[in-house]
Amino acid sequence: MVPKLRDPSLLKTGVCYVNGEWIKAGSGKTFAVTDPSTGKLIGEAPEFDKTDTEAAVDAAAKAFESFRHKTGRERAKLLRRWYDLMVENADDLATLITWENGKPLADARGEAAYAANFLEWFSEEAPRIYGETIPASVPGNRVYTVKEPVGVCGLITPWNFPAAMITRKVGPALAAGCTVVCKAPGETPFTSLALAELGHRAGVPPGVVNVITTLKNTPEVGLVLTSHPTVRKVSFTGSTGVGKLLMRQSSSTLKKLSLELGGNAPFIVFDDADVDAAVAGAIASKFRSSGQTCVCANRIFVQRGIYDAFAERFAEKVRAFKVGNGFERGVTHGPLIHDRAVQKVDEHVRDATAHGGTVLVGGHALAALGPNFFEPTVITGLTPSMRMASEETFGPVAGLFAFDTEEEVVRLANSTDVGLAGYFFSRDIERINRVAEHLEVGMVGVNTGLISDVASPFGGVKQSGFGREGSAYGIEEYQITKMVTTGGMGKPLQS
Repeated sequence: MVPKLRDPSLLKTGVCYVNGEWIKAGSGKTFAVTDPSTGKLIGEAPEFDKTDTEAAVDAAAKAFESFRHKTGRERAKLLRRWYDLMVENADDLATLITWENGKPLADARGEAAYAANFLEWFSEEAPRIYGETIPASVPGNRVYTVKEPVGVCGLITPWNFPAAMITRKVGPALAAGCTVVCKAPGETPFTSLALAELGHRAGVPPGVVNVITTLKNTPEVGLVLTSHPTVRKVSFTGSTGVGKLLMRQSSSTLKKLSLELGGNAPFIVFDDADVDAAVAGAIASKFRSSGQTCVCANRIFVQRGIYDAFAERFAEKVRAFKVGNGFERGVTHGPLIHDRAVQKVDEHVRDATAHGGTVLVGGHALAALGPNFFEPTVITGLTPSMRMASEETFGPVAGLFAFDTEEEVVRLANSTDVGLAGYFFSRDIERINRVAEHLEVGMVGVNTGLISDVASPFGGVKQSGFGREGSAYGIEEYQITKMVTTGGMGKPLQS
């Protein structure tokens, strides 16, 4: 059965949004977008190329000349109207997310609300962009700063959160007074284009928001966004390898960058933890979106004294999952995004079992459901030599490592070149503060497996990138600080 939208005009096939208009690729070429659950065609999206992308950049540059001068209050009202439209159309947005991403409809509804909240949050930040008055060291000088928009921004977003990753970048960019060219993910472009349509209805001026799509030409389009002299800032969410490439390309014009890259999140359960709470936290962290998030628990470390009890309760919860099409009632976990993701997950399971790991639950692809399904899996007996210890699985496989001491587990947790998120469960207040300070990550969850919040700064350290998204810090990524010094201001009053 083909999913139905309440407002079918939100499904934009064959066109992208540039300069306030819906246009095709100059070449007329398109690429197919398919449902990962069924493999059936959803629609065609334009195959933009270098010339098409340059036209979008030009439109953003022209729009920036006037948009940068709108007051914070004007930008706030615009974002608020866009937020209201997202709320009104939340069911259709959720349908699009499930259709092209595969996640269960309940999860998609949660993402639609989360995505809308970024527009609401930054609508409230826009009128509160403050500079500072600085006491000068030179008598008679007066020094102050103002915050200005950085300019045209190139935004590159991933497929795993096709709505939230757009608004988490576009919201602060517009609040700051920037204009954007957003390259939507080739796997899930229609959610992005629906957001563009709602922005258009909200009154976003032509050229302020441009949403483009491409699949085969992704390297070519990415090069334009990272090397075009008019683009002053690039924000990217994706793999560390691609982030390094984009950073090298951006160096030719010294762009401002924010990069949210790969993770390998440790999830630590100490023997003084509430085991049931830790199991619930691990389930939420590991299996959200079938394990396809950058902050998923990738290495679950359990102290040896409670290892068996934790593993048993954890496996029991996973056995209760129902895998299937995200639109089906009762389904808790959908497909992976494509067959390559399934292959990687399968390789990690085979590697673990070949080196002594024991599968408690799952462990196989679900070919009867389709080529993109894999069983939620729990494996015990993991060791640091296995691939799951050093590689991000990005799928529904939980590997459990045993440890003995606090010092040992912190060392293991930090023994990676990335540092996005980390989690641990303990009821010892001294340990909580001590371990939180020693984990080399940008975000720490203590006694919780869910840390995403529009109010919280999101980002990592080491090769997980730099910059922060969301929160009061998020708008700073789209601003420059200008200093103004005025001399001759210290003369006495005239009589």
